[in-house]
Amino acid sequence: MSKIYKNCQSCGIPLKKDPQGGSHNADGTKNTMFCSYCFENGQFKQPDFTVDQMKQLSKEKMVEMGFPKFLAGFFSKSIRKLERWK
Repeated sequence: MSKIYKNCQSCGIPLKKDPQGGSHNADGTKNTMFCSYCFENGQFKQPDFTVDQMKQLSKEKMVEMGFPKFLAGFFSKSIRKLERWK
């Protein structure tokens, strides 16, 4: 059985906040590790991103979603600990 993640293991957003409810693998099955912003049809949407680029994008998206900037910065610090970046 695969591990259940609460947050996307690429950008860190809560998977329950993903409007698509998560992403999909190449075979159409549900992917429970990554959100639809980062991963679709079995591949990353930004395959060449560095962890620092993902932190910046994540911070911008959180601010767009209404998070205060200091909180967005705080949350984006933990991105380098996610599975994709290990």
